[in-house]
Amino acid sequence: MRLFGFFGGFFCGAAVSTGSCVTALKLYQLETGQEQKGTSEKVPEVREDIGRFGFPVTGAEVRHYANHTLSYDQSKRTPRWVAEHLTNHKLQGNTERKHCRFRPDPAIPACFSATNGDYFRSGWSRGHMAPAGDNKQSERFMADTFLLSNIVPQNYENNAGFWNRLEMYCRDLTKRFQDVWVVSGPLVLPQEVDGKRKVSYQVIGNDGVAVPTHLFKVILVQNNNVSDKAEQSQSPPLALGAFIIPNQPISFERSLTDFQVSLLELEKAAGLTFYPRLPKTSDPASETAGGNSKTRTEQEIKSNNKEVNLNTEQSAADSIPTEFGPPTDLCKVDGCKLMGYKEFTLYLTGRKVGSARSIEKLEKFMSELKDQGIQPDDYLTNLYQQKKEELANKEPPKGKTGV
Repeated sequence: MRLFGFFGGFFCGAAVSTGSCVTALKLYQLETGQEQKGTSEKVPEVREDIGRFGFPVTGAEVRHYANHTLSYDQSKRTPRWVAEHLTNHKLQGNTERKHCRFRPDPAIPACFSATNGDYFRSGWSRGHMAPAGDNKQSERFMADTFLLSNIVPQNYENNAGFWNRLEMYCRDLTKRFQDVWVVSGPLVLPQEVDGKRKVSYQVIGNDGVAVPTHLFKVILVQNNNVSDKAEQSQSPPLALGAFIIPNQPISFERSLTDFQVSLLELEKAAGLTFYPRLPKTSDPASETAGGNSKTRTEQEIKSNNKEVNLNTEQSAADSIPTEFGPPTDLCKVDGCKLMGYKEFTLYLTGRKVGSARSIEKLEKFMSELKDQGIQPDDYLTNLYQQKKEELANKEPPKGKTGV
């Protein structure tokens, strides 16, 4: 053995290339039976030792509910993302939210869950990611949206105003597209302070529920009934829009396109890959939003598809036909126009009138509308008359009291 070691060293020193030296050493190892086993053979044993008592669990697995799906962020006590599939048929129904109550999600461990007490007097509203308005088809659908796993701390005006109008726009899309997929969630984005970019966010309540600086919404629409190629070129069957909305009051002067971003920009900010089964595409909003025009490579798509297939159950909604081609910019196809001030005010007044419990309240709502200089339309006028008659029949005659 020593003699071979001497000649091996001599050979290496005299060899013209390092390749010859390696070959000689390999021969030596084979002769002596000292060739090392591949590290791959030890990997399973190493993994078993490291994970003998298990690995940390994030709780971010995909969770399915009656009509929405989400991934939960245990550290922030809010959802990471919430996904929905909307159709005109699914939006039908008359279930009312007044029968629902916000409550902790029993599927979330109590130590990682928000409570109603966290929001009490916090200055923030309980903002739905899957809206109650998308779930009027059944009481169970709507009740699930009031679980706090679907809720984030949201600015009151934003929740009732711009974000509400955006949710209404998503529902309105079902009148023009057969299928609408929506993913919504909170973001905590860095802001520049003293020339430095920093991530800072408020937490509320004893459980430290994280208040997002922004909210996001990704909308994908599809038309299955477009079969003629000429018609397809005019009305693309797949369109997508990505938006990042500040968690603060937003005036009616701002349009939805002001907050449109490229899909890649949102994915980088959220640390998520949206709609991973979409065909290879240049970013539909890159030109409109001034975003990065990088594309998803075939390798990225295959990798994402493999991950999704391993970790989730594939449904019909997941399998988007690739023959449709990549999605186009939703805002170019549909305009992304939200309801204006007058129309939105009439809508809100209609909701108030419909839920009024006394004639006094009813008249107050109509008076507030008049003070804003807005005349009621035919729908609101008829609703007001019907509600007034209904309340008049319920109220006891003057001078008499109920037993």
